[in-house]
Amino acid sequence: MVKVRDIAFVAAPVLLGGYGVVRLLSGHGPGIGWTAGHLLFLAGLVLFVPVLLKLGDRPGAAPVIAAIGLLGLAASAAQVVIDVVVGLLASDRAGMNILYHQVQSVPGLLPGVYVIGPALFYLCLIGLGVVNWRVLGWWSPVLLAVGTGLTLVSLDLIPLAAVCFLFAIGPYGVRRNDRRLTGATQ
Repeated sequence: MVKVRDIAFVAAPVLLGGYGVVRLLSGHGPGIGWTAGHLLFLAGLVLFVPVLLKLGDRPGAAPVIAAIGLLGLAASAAQVVIDVVVGLLASDRAGMNILYHQVQSVPGLLPGVYVIGPALFYLCLIGLGVVNWRVLGWWSPVLLAVGTGLTLVSLDLIPLAAVCFLFAIGPYGVRRNDRRLTGATQ
């Protein structure tokens, strides 16, 4: 039986890539593209929860790394929810900028939700790739780091970053469901 946590290893990066493609095609203002793209991103982030939990389910530092990663993931999700709400409330990009200024002026919100939190998620994902390299493959932490670096260079590179994430963690979810690889019987 295919489990959500195993599908998540493939679906989470695919949904992030979907956000990146929609973002490239729809512009950076309010509208259906903005909302649809951010909902894809939010769904991808939600599916990273079982990924972090599974990768953090081993002795040593992994549970702590996963817990910190979940806090970062929550901050990333909060940022996406703010983006969706701002996009729904504003009629144009100028209106969005005004709303963003109001939201981001709340003390602690800008560093926690927009800077430190998301960084913790990606750093912990890389850390869990390092801790689990024997299961995921030596290339996994490398691809997670490259994908994260691509998003730092430009948000326009999110689709390429998602491909890196997919090749970094996707095979683990596929292997767990492929009877030929796992030896599971029907």
